[in-house]
Amino acid sequence: MNFPVATLFLVMGVALAVVVVVMAAAFLVGLTTGKYSVIDAVWGPGFAAVALASFLVSAGHGVPLVRWLLLAMVMLWGLRLGGYILLRNHGLPEDARYVDMIDGAGPLVVVRKVQLPQGLTMWFVSLPVQVGMVMPGPAGWVLWVGVALWLLGLGFEAVGDAQLASFKADPANKGAVMDRGLWRYTRHPNYFGDATLWWGIFLVVAWSWVGWLTVLSPVLMTYLITAKTGKALTEKRMSSSKPGYAAYVERTSGFFPLPPRKAGRERTPLS
Repeated sequence: MNFPVATLFLVMGVALAVVVVVMAAAFLVGLTTGKYSVIDAVWGPGFAAVALASFLVSAGHGVPLVRWLLLAMVMLWGLRLGGYILLRNHGLPEDARYVDMIDGAGPLVVVRKVQLPQGLTMWFVSLPVQVGMVMPGPAGWVLWVGVALWLLGLGFEAVGDAQLASFKADPANKGAVMDRGLWRYTRHPNYFGDATLWWGIFLVVAWSWVGWLTVLSPVLMTYLITAKTGKALTEKRMSSSKPGYAAYVERTSGFFPLPPRKAGRERTPLS
């Protein structure tokens, strides 16, 4: 069966258009409410919108099982993440990052520094989903490895978020470092889960050489999470503002879940 190149280009174009609409809507909400940090809550649902649009535009192509799996995986992850962040930020003032960014520069700086790079990232990281919607079969067994990896990642992210929310809700923990549950084994169960599940999504399409062409998508997501916008920024903020965090860093893996270290044990940048 010939690969539907024209349909793939259509899907990719529609996905890019959806990203533009999502980012524009987030900017308008920020402009209206004065809270541009809404982009954080839009991140997951934006991927869900791309997956749904790709699914609808590519109707009649691809492997039905793969198509439905990709749609369900991205929708469940994206809507859960968006809902969690929306509830977490409800009633809070504007994020200090955006206040400092806009000060003296105007709101359009958010488009240039945040929404444009995030939008391009959203489109690029979702390429396995876009490609997977049109790939002709038969599908290979590796897709089930991908589903299992996705389940592991989603579980880590969701459980980690729930544990952190419960910890913060207890007044007795005010000012303390969260080092319980999954947070005892990794300083970032949410980021580890996020990266893991996107590798799972990639494996769902890795039974074809066309799917392998999208391998840089999970690579980029993992790089951003570990070295740029995720782990690195969080650790910088926590290290300067949270007493006891340095000791937590010394005994707890930075990314991969590992048993707590004993004093004096060497560590690597991700452990």
